[in-house]
Amino acid sequence: MRGLSRSSLAAVEERFNAVAASADLGRLADELRAVADLLDREHGLRRNLSDPARPAAQKAQVMRMLLEGKVSDAALETAVAAAEAKWSRARDLADALERLSVVASAAQAEAEGRLDDVEDELFRFGRIIAANPGLRLALTDPAAPAEGKERLLSELLADKVAPSTLRLITQLVVHPRGRSLETGLEEYSSLVAEQRQRLVAVVRSAVALTDEQKQRLGAYLRTSYGRDVHVNVEVDPRVLGGFSVRIGDEVIDSTIAGRIEEVRRRLAG
Repeated sequence: MRGLSRSSLAAVEERFNAVAASADLGRLADELRAVADLLDREHGLRRNLSDPARPAAQKAQVMRMLLEGKVSDAALETAVAAAEAKWSRARDLADALERLSVVASAAQAEAEGRLDDVEDELFRFGRIIAANPGLRLALTDPAAPAEGKERLLSELLADKVAPSTLRLITQLVVHPRGRSLETGLEEYSSLVAEQRQRLVAVVRSAVALTDEQKQRLGAYLRTSYGRDVHVNVEVDPRVLGGFSVRIGDEVIDSTIAGRIEEVRRRLAG
């Protein structure tokens, strides 16, 4: 998953964050991984959907025809955004979807208050694999059926780790995508760590912000909070001037509507 275009990935992540807020995150993770696996198997489809010379609208239409009615709306919109983006390599499209599948699993763990558990469990599983060559062979043998590997992991880990941990390890074992199990665990651990360190700001504005405005706002918030802040923009015509920023339970309100509401509260008090 290394080497992805930052600008393309940022555009897809923005769409993903917008739809993931109200999605079943476990289902979203499974569906995005399934689409990535489909693209890995169907080389011609992957080349066509990742071809930078093809119009984005055309690729989006193909993805919609392929997935509509078969996956959730959240997975469909994320996959369409990935198809619309420009990638330097054919496999980047599947890599981006796999990455967001991991992010969805991490977000589910975060919602359950188990994100730290997932990070720790991935690390400890890597140590277990290193200390048990027989187990590693059973899980990485390309001739062994996927069902048997899934059953073995379930017997070893079910009820002992977070659901997101089991999902991520199972994904890596069943669909290694050319990586060693150790490398896959390291990549997934890094993505989970990123999720733990990142804040998400939801900006409400009467008009869409330009890329430059979003970058400036992101830089200001990063300086203020001492952490990376991903900026999601919601265009709301009801906002009267300025904009509001919500990070978790904290709201920074510079809108006219917000100031009017504050005056009303003071008068009522």
